[in-house]
Amino acid sequence: KSLPSLHITFRTNHKNSSDTFLNGENIEKDIRTIEVSSMVSQVSAIKEVREKLVDLQQKMGMHKGVVMDGRDIGTSVFPDAEVKFFMNSELELRVQRRYNELIEKGENVSLSAVKENLKKRDYIDTTRQESPLIKANDAIEIDNSNISIDDLLLQMLHIITQKNLHKASVSHPA
Repeated sequence: KSLPSLHITFRTNHKNSSDTFLNGENIEKDIRTIEVSSMVSQVSAIKEVREKLVDLQQKMGMHKGVVMDGRDIGTSVFPDAEVKFFMNSELELRVQRRYNELIEKGENVSLSAVKENLKKRDYIDTTRQESPLIKANDAIEIDNSNISIDDLLLQMLHIITQKNLHKASVSHPA
């Protein structure tokens, strides 16, 4: 019943990263807790919730020039995106990264709870009927297990540049 009145926006904060606002209230810290993380897959599997969020995301990206991450961005939200990356990483590394993120934000959580949460989310997201987590056919898969964030960004930038150069040469033949 609340879906029609939900208004989600993003604003750049003092750290030059993005905060999420729900109806004008900053909810960034609230949505990054283990409690929310443990429910996100179940809630996102609800068809009406998924439709609302996909609609909001598509409106945000209608003029292009947007970077989004999520488990169905390349398949359901923006199936015609110019560049799609499908990130993979070893489970133990994902667990450690998420654990570190939560601890840094002041969460009191165990490594085993984070691992169970990620395993459960992976299972629910890959087996759900509505917009399951799958790699888009035209997505470029990158395993970021053993690569620094700087090297990963350089690799992605190179791929984007190459795609744009190819597109420009096809669109504007000499």
